[in-house]
Amino acid sequence: MRNAAGLMLASVVSAVAIAAVWFWTASPRADMAPPLTVSARQAEKLLNTPAAKPVPARQDVEVTAAIPDRRAVAPVQPKTTCANPDALGVSRVVEIDTTGGPGFGFEHFKQLDFLTDKEVVLTFDDGPWPVNTPAVLKALADECTKAVFFPIGKHATYHPEILRQVAAAGHTVGAHTWSHANLNSKKITDQQAKDEIEKGYSAVKMALGAAPAPFFRFPELQHGPAAMAYLGSRNIAMFSCDVDSFDFRAKDATQIINTVMTKIDKAGKGIILMHDFQKHTGEALPTLLRRLKAGGYKVVQMKARMPLQTLAEYDDALVKDMKVPVTSLRPVSSVVQTVSE
Repeated sequence: MRNAAGLMLASVVSAVAIAAVWFWTASPRADMAPPLTVSARQAEKLLNTPAAKPVPARQDVEVTAAIPDRRAVAPVQPKTTCANPDALGVSRVVEIDTTGGPGFGFEHFKQLDFLTDKEVVLTFDDGPWPVNTPAVLKALADECTKAVFFPIGKHATYHPEILRQVAAAGHTVGAHTWSHANLNSKKITDQQAKDEIEKGYSAVKMALGAAPAPFFRFPELQHGPAAMAYLGSRNIAMFSCDVDSFDFRAKDATQIINTVMTKIDKAGKGIILMHDFQKHTGEALPTLLRRLKAGGYKVVQMKARMPLQTLAEYDDALVKDMKVPVTSLRPVSSVVQTVSE
């Protein structure tokens, strides 16, 4: 009798324990996801089939797996990669604090020697210009590398769409005066020099639809003391160069390549001055970039810590000046539409 009662009690205890385990595992908990729906179970089954096994992710691309689960997963944008596995590329990016107007390029400024051996900075003046600037942009894109552009204000108002392509490609955009005036000339007053500088920046801003970098290069590399003092007061960095391509004098692309390579091999590093305004420069650049790569040179990209705050009086003057085309940032399709053919 006692044995029968004991067996009966053990059976009851066992049943209660089984029920408790079932309740614990079947009941939703705060730290568990709810049961999968039929659709989710089907999706999970499909993911586990051999044909649907995920391909191992490339190291240079961020990938998120498709998870048929209970929580929303924010999409991760893939990193941009270079299509050219042997590209010159960019070895490092430096950020410039332009406070006080620092100077770069040993032809005129000796204080800031930030490049190491075999490092170069690519720079282009006088654009934007049809055909020639796009040719330079293509050569840079093919080698996945970056440069600093110093556009002329007038040219920026003539071809704002090209200058926007420069910025969209990730290059740094500074300024090169309004009309390429020699700011060291005795014929130019301090006020006229200021006007050239500020109007140039306002024109670049108008073309880009965004503030340019506080980077400036003097036309003809003529560094007037008064203009330099003014740029310092505006916290604008001044650029000279270490290697001048003299591409504006070159008879062909080969001459530009030979000039640059001879000078850079002698200097060992430096800021290279070229002009995207010149036809032969765009022609020379693909071979020149390959020569730099073959020579063990690496490109350093220069960016400004903060954009330039243009002066409202010059911004307003440009808009009011009817001689300057007013740039519209609206796409053509939103302005002009074909309603009948």
